[in-house]
Amino acid sequence: MTSGGHALASTRKATDGEIPTTAGILALANLQTQIDGQGWLARVGRLIVSERATFIELVALRGRVLGHIADYEWAEELAEQLTRDAPADGVAFMARAQARAIFHRFKDALTDLDEAQRLGTDSAVVDSERAAIFQAIGRYDEAFRFFLEAAERRAGFESLGALATLHAERGDVVAAERFFDESRNLYRGVSPFPLALFDFERGLMWMGQGDLNRARTWLSAAHRRLPAYAPAQGHLAEVEVALGETETALARLRPLTVSSDDPDYAASLARILSELDRMDEAREWRDKAEARLHHPCVAVWIVQ
Repeated sequence: MTSGGHALASTRKATDGEIPTTAGILALANLQTQIDGQGWLARVGRLIVSERATFIELVALRGRVLGHIADYEWAEELAEQLTRDAPADGVAFMARAQARAIFHRFKDALTDLDEAQRLGTDSAVVDSERAAIFQAIGRYDEAFRFFLEAAERRAGFESLGALATLHAERGDVVAAERFFDESRNLYRGVSPFPLALFDFERGLMWMGQGDLNRARTWLSAAHRRLPAYAPAQGHLAEVEVALGETETALARLRPLTVSSDDPDYAASLARILSELDRMDEAREWRDKAEARLHHPCVAVWIVQ
């Protein structure tokens, strides 16, 4: 990352009680620099297993922020290679489990977690990943047990945040809001990524509850902290359409259809244009969305 002085100088100041973090544009540039540097070291064989796993996490993070499915594919390829190169290292199987979970290959991911634990990976670390998968497949009680155990061991930003998102997904907004607030208050980092992802999840919760104003508040917070965060912008566009701010939503979506290879943005743009009776434009974007849907990994992701 940056040196101490540089990080301090580039940290966004909190003038309204907000948590200060490194400016989103700089953080993304730093992420790109890390990926470039680690990628070169990986190509020349100068990364150990744990460093290669970290590299995979960085690539997946960039994919998540920018809406790059190609990055998810790359992360999965890197993880597959890592398990071939280090078949006796649990770290490799942890990395592959995380990559497989991105594409909803949950059964395979759980198998990898079992192997990681068999190879000596800390059970608490493995259980954290298991819990995230259990939440994704609706096994909420099991996920809650693991998340609660983690919070009891150490009540921090991540452990309480996990409880917040679990309660949010279950529709228990009162408990979720309490954990969201408690988790946020415990954040001590300077990276904007965790908080932006966290605020995004809070915005999704309020979208699910039909409270568009609160949804916009938290999605906008995620976008302000990390302007390039594609999912936050995409869901903000959905909220804006629902609030009758159609032209604002169109202006927000158009750049995403270029910067991201995720078909959802082109499909959303096509749907809005169709509702406006701008059928020629709608057809163009619908065709682009369908072309992207035909990509094998994208198709698997959506079907599963």
